[in-house]
Amino acid sequence: MKTKITYILSNIDKAIAFEWIIEKINHNKYEFSFILLHQKEPYLYNWLKERNITCFHVPHVGKKSFFKTFFLLKKINPDVVHTHLFDANLFGLFAAKLIGVKKRIYTRHHSTYHHEYCPKAVKWDKLANALATDIVAISENVKNVLIQKEQVSISKIHLIHHGFDLSKFKEVNSNEVELLKNKYQLINGDYPVVGVISRYIKWKGIAYIISAFKNLLMDYPNAKLVLANAFGPDKEYITSLLKKELAISQYIEIPFESNLFALYQLFDVYVHVPINKEIEAFGQTYVEALAAGIPSVFTLSGVANEFVVHQQNALVVDYCNSESIRKAVLLLLNDKALCENLKKEGLESIKKFNLDNFVQKLETLYA
Repeated sequence: MKTKITYILSNIDKAIAFEWIIEKINHNKYEFSFILLHQKEPYLYNWLKERNITCFHVPHVGKKSFFKTFFLLKKINPDVVHTHLFDANLFGLFAAKLIGVKKRIYTRHHSTYHHEYCPKAVKWDKLANALATDIVAISENVKNVLIQKEQVSISKIHLIHHGFDLSKFKEVNSNEVELLKNKYQLINGDYPVVGVISRYIKWKGIAYIISAFKNLLMDYPNAKLVLANAFGPDKEYITSLLKKELAISQYIEIPFESNLFALYQLFDVYVHVPINKEIEAFGQTYVEALAAGIPSVFTLSGVANEFVVHQQNALVVDYCNSESIRKAVLLLLNDKALCENLKKEGLESIKKFNLDNFVQKLETLYA
């Protein structure tokens, strides 16, 4: 008899992590279904349908979404419900509790965001903690937040890092990279290309990158700043800052690029600098940049606290410090031996985030 597992996701259009799970997990033991809460039919819905995975799209319109989720769950009658992201956690866990699902799991994808920026929402996090029988913490940072700030019992928490098909970041077809260069009008004279893949949220530290890049132009006047995932709650602020500080020819904004693997190969240097130690829950881009072999400048936040070491696999800079970022980028551009060592050690340091480890831990949790 297969274990019936229902995933409930909210506001996710395309997320390769769920594609990897479906491709890798043991379908002889587990039968999957999905409930996708989204305003429009998401990319993932059709991807799952093409692979004959039971999938339901629920137009996400408040309370109606809860009732539709409840009746769908009642019809599916799963053994396990696993929810992802805030709305799915509340609606899915509550519905699962009402119909008597004994194993109710949610993955905690945020860290201290509510504590720092939206204190009224902490009570809903605590409700999700109470409704769940098991909580997946995606980093030691998230685990500590759950225990220390929300008083969750350690017996309920399972530390399961995100898993990646790491080979995909290195085995990139050069033709795909050239296609992206043409798509975004990157020319051979654009050097260095400084890459950022981050939603437009102030705590990601993008304002400090813009300031650092402005000053970098004094040494490298043909540099180009590429900002991918250029959307989010602070888009208006960051876009206005770009227009104020840089010429339109000096930066590129990419709202979404599906070919993530080729995208990283456009960059000569990569920068990710969240503004404090706890605000990033995981930070997948830390692992992705190193998997892609891009010399990187980081602040230590989220999972980076567990494996990033200054001048070993990346350059670590101070929080909220544009000058520190600029100097680190310059060092990478002028020290090729350092870059080669960072690339080598970077690949070694991320091996624990491989997809097999991740799926094995999930299967143990579902058993």
